[in-house]
Amino acid sequence: EDDMENGKNKTKTHQVVIVGGGTAGITVAAQLSRTLRGREDIAIIDPAKDHFYQPAWTLVGGGTYRKKDTRRDMADLIPRGATWIKDAVSSINPQENSVQLASGEIIQYRYLVVAAGIKLNWDKIPGLAETIGTEGVCSNYSFETVDSTWDNIRNFKGGTAIFTHPATPIKCGGAPQKIMYLADETFRKNGVREKTRIIFAIANPDLFQVPVYRQVLEQVVARKGIETMFLHDLKRLNPGSREAVFRQVNAGEAGEETTLKYDMIHVTPPMGPPDFIANSELADQAGWVEVDKFTLQHSRFANVFSLGDCSNLPTSKTGAAIRKQAPVVVKNLRSAIKQQPVAAKYDGYTSCPLVTGYGKLVMAEFDYDKKPQESFPINQAKERYSMWLVKKYGLPFLYWNIMLKGRG
Repeated sequence: EDDMENGKNKTKTHQVVIVGGGTAGITVAAQLSRTLRGREDIAIIDPAKDHFYQPAWTLVGGGTYRKKDTRRDMADLIPRGATWIKDAVSSINPQENSVQLASGEIIQYRYLVVAAGIKLNWDKIPGLAETIGTEGVCSNYSFETVDSTWDNIRNFKGGTAIFTHPATPIKCGGAPQKIMYLADETFRKNGVREKTRIIFAIANPDLFQVPVYRQVLEQVVARKGIETMFLHDLKRLNPGSREAVFRQVNAGEAGEETTLKYDMIHVTPPMGPPDFIANSELADQAGWVEVDKFTLQHSRFANVFSLGDCSNLPTSKTGAAIRKQAPVVVKNLRSAIKQQPVAAKYDGYTSCPLVTGYGKLVMAEFDYDKKPQESFPINQAKERYSMWLVKKYGLPFLYWNIMLKGRG
């Protein structure tokens, strides 16, 4: 480490700086520190004291997983040998190979890995931020609000239950509908389903982008008697009157508005890139980190790599995608450090474990071409109990003990 007096800002230099201590950042750091055996100087920048296993929040919201089991201390997950800089990034300057922290400190890097995740824009929907977690408004998309989902579902007495899916990219594309299928089953068990309307308002033209899995979900929706409103994006809530206002997305700002009364509404907030990325030279026009979709190297800055939700990779933003992206970043980063060509390639693999009920799951796995890329020797385009067990028990174990430890 070099310490330079730079006016009042002390500048530290690290060989590899990783922005973000989420799934992608920790996995890359762990794999790097295993393969480099402490020979390289790695820093992870993240202000959070908690690290969450977010894929289980659907199960928490459905009352079948303990919330506290989704949280660990960040301090316990930072790989040995890596430096944890417990601060937020305020800006990145790739021309200068530097990152500015919220504290004003400047961190210089030789190589940068941007793994900063996605920003949840609760405030983009008027009426949402102030009511989330109360008055029938709930969301599985935060640790603070996920309990309110289960409270709403289990205490529901009938009426209209709305589930939303926004027009922006989101993390885990299947999550907005998975909780709806669990709610439907709980309503049936509690004897209130026949006096309930369940509406799925999704800004996309269909339920899922991969035809073989979409067909299964269409059957699930039909079997459960769920109403779908395609191409409808939630624009605002009127909490006093419990009304949700949707706009038709295919007509842009001129789209017709539809107002629905709700007794409960599960909101998936609109999402976007973190501001410090969108405002940097690393961003593409939409604000995501612009990388080569195969090598994950930045399109314009050769010493920058990115993966996970903050990148512009044209695949679903899931933890499973990161499991296949991380080794590619690590191999290509090591090549770059040795001044060799970057040769490892990512094929767009991602996975969406689609919960369709308690003990029922469709394990969707596919690549950039939207072609199934299945890991199990069975037809995965079917609802299966075995795949539910994989999601509830197998994947969390894999996450904490294998993936975040850099073992695969």
